[in-house]
Amino acid sequence: MPEMPDATTVPPVGPADQAEPGTAALPPTHTALVTGASRGIGRAVALGLAQAGVTVALVATDGVRLARCAEEIRRAGGQAIALPADITDQADIDRAVAFAQQAFVGQGFAGIDLLVNAAGIIDAEVPLWEADPDQWWRTMNVNVRGPFLLARAVVPDMIARGGGRIVDLNSGSGSHVMSASSAYNVSKTALMRLGEHLHVAGFDQGIRVFEVAPGVVATDMTASMPMHEGRTEWTPVNKTVDMVTAIASGTLDACSGWFIRVTDDSPASLLALTASGQAAIKRRLRVLPAGADDALADTLTGR
Repeated sequence: MPEMPDATTVPPVGPADQAEPGTAALPPTHTALVTGASRGIGRAVALGLAQAGVTVALVATDGVRLARCAEEIRRAGGQAIALPADITDQADIDRAVAFAQQAFVGQGFAGIDLLVNAAGIIDAEVPLWEADPDQWWRTMNVNVRGPFLLARAVVPDMIARGGGRIVDLNSGSGSHVMSASSAYNVSKTALMRLGEHLHVAGFDQGIRVFEVAPGVVATDMTASMPMHEGRTEWTPVNKTVDMVTAIASGTLDACSGWFIRVTDDSPASLLALTASGQAAIKRRLRVLPAGADDALADTLTGR
């Protein structure tokens, strides 16, 4: 892993509001760590958060692209540091997180308020029996091991400070079965369950988690996928940026643990849904009953 930049290169910022440990309400996000920040949706989210006044730590393997993103943020008046790291390597992640926390604390903040797991890859569009084992497990490592290592690194400090927020960039493939790209399908489903676990295990300690599906956005990844060849309609990336910045503000904390799809959801629609009291069945993974007369109907829908 390349040497981390010196902490003194982080531009000065103001102190963050702090929540007392055990309180239910969290202050707005002041600092964020964003993975996959060198390109695509991760880069757009990092730029959007910075524009909203959040100080961001950018993580990706491509140090050159990462430095350009950080410089773009600083030129626009924002605050950013670039931390090249491999999210599947525990030593890299522990080092990057420790550096980000040290830098933020040195500038008057308490640590990392928001983690955005935006890094992700996809495997070949083939059925499981034709899949390359190495590519299959590489996809699982990036899409599941990476977010696991990052959450494991940041959550203890979040809890010690009263809480924090995590956004996983998930996918519609996390909520339904696919006939190809089985590693991506499995990994996004696993990521959703991982987020639900963090919500259930950490909610009372101030952890808020959101599984955000960005739709089909024009990126390097989608451009390489045969299933999107010839596509002319794409989901605007600003829909994801708007959702993540709304989450960072704290206005959507009532949706912690939910699967959110920006093609159908907006911050306003989610606020209306939670305010209506009609969200009795949460947006979470579950096995559906076979019908109204299914003996498991109440058990399955009540979980």
